[in-house]
Amino acid sequence: MTKTVTPAELIHAAAQARLGAVAPYSQFQVGAALLTAAGEILGGANVESASYGLTCCAERVALFGALTKGRRDFTAVAVVARAPGGPMPCGACRQLLAEYAPQAKVYVADSDDLACVREFTVAGLLPEAFVLVP
Repeated sequence: MTKTVTPAELIHAAAQARLGAVAPYSQFQVGAALLTAAGEILGGANVESASYGLTCCAERVALFGALTKGRRDFTAVAVVARAPGGPMPCGACRQLLAEYAPQAKVYVADSDDLACVREFTVAGLLPEAFVLVP
């Protein structure tokens, strides 16, 4: 049985995931929540390193966790942080979403205003993405 999840519920799951952020350097805490076609929500939060190149965004933490648990068929992702209009996924996150969640809707919201949600598509955020055809 598939559970129906609203964008608001997914945004709230991302806001909850944000509480697990490890951001001692930037203090920029980000949470993400992925939604599968079966209605399962998998969250993640950003993790920073003193060597900034090793830092991992919340979207990738959520995606990597979901993929390594065998989850596929993602329909949406929500990203929440304290940022006017909501935090936009970086280029690396857009690339991975294009590969593993190409049909997903992307919702972003400022953690101070979870009711104001902006919606995008992965294809809209990364047109003509580089993906290999299996």
